Amino acid sequence: MNSFVMNLYDATNELSIQDVSTFVGMDASGSFGIQAHHDRFMTTLVFGLARFRQKSEDWQYLALPGGVLYFKKNVLTVSTRHFLVDTDFDRISTLLDRQLITEEDNLRATRLSLHRMEQAMLKRMVSLQRKPSGWR
Repeated sequence: MNSFVMNLYDATNELSIQDVSTFVGMDASGSFGIQAHHDRFMTTLVFGLARFRQKSEDWQYLALPGGVLYFKKNVLTVSTRHFLVDTDFDRISTLLDRQLITEEDNLRATRLSLHRMEQAMLKRMVSLQRKPSGWR
């Protein structure tokens, strides 16, 4: 059976998985699959679960908050902020749900912080414009 190497990279980890026979992922256009000797291919993955199989073993799941996938010369490379690999679909789905909630909370907090910073800058600009022209 033909196989390829899958290299996973995130901010703090890297994982190389040998003998991958099939990878199934999802990008903005939908679901797609890659097998050994696929043509060169590059796409951006969406937030969610991908899956892969090593030879005739059971499916393994890859949870990620989006990322860049590149396949060239029988090597699949996935670069993302964070990834999780597990053979248990229910367990990794729960972890992915928690990760999604955490990311949404962080995004909400970041937007609020930016809004407050913008308001403070506007107040400062208005106060600078109100000072008398000869005053420093």
